Amino acid sequence: MRVLVVHGPNLNLLGERQPEIYGTQTLAEIDAALMQEAKHLGIELRTTQHNAEGAIIDALHAAREEYDAVIINPGAYAHYSYAIADAIASLRVPVVEVHLSNLAARETHRRTSVTAGSCKGYVAGFGGRSYLMALRALQEIVKS
Repeated sequence: MRVLVVHGPNLNLLGERQPEIYGTQTLAEIDAALMQEAKHLGIELRTTQHNAEGAIIDALHAAREEYDAVIINPGAYAHYSYAIADAIASLRVPVVEVHLSNLAARETHRRTSVTAGSCKGYVAGFGGRSYLMALRALQEIVKS
């Protein structure tokens, strides 16, 4: 099983950007935990991070032929990027949207995700563990 993880805008600043909301774990630490869990589960994993909306869309388009599943944290694009939502909907593989914080408990403009409706599932509010939960869920979905 091959899984692509797409980290969206500003996630490269994890650990220093608003740690009271996003925690102190860095993106490198999240990726390392994901790689360790993927190895344990027998999953081939690739992670990528993009600040630009078009680069995220390009990564999703490329995933169509190369991966069995996708985990995406679209960051703030979740709230308004119908283009990313359409790119997710174009995939024939399961996609799980992940957020570090609980969007339902955030500011009003952050409570709605237009991208989540194109996904198989959604995990939010557990910090970096949200990614691990998504990876385990995808393994169950794909193998069944």
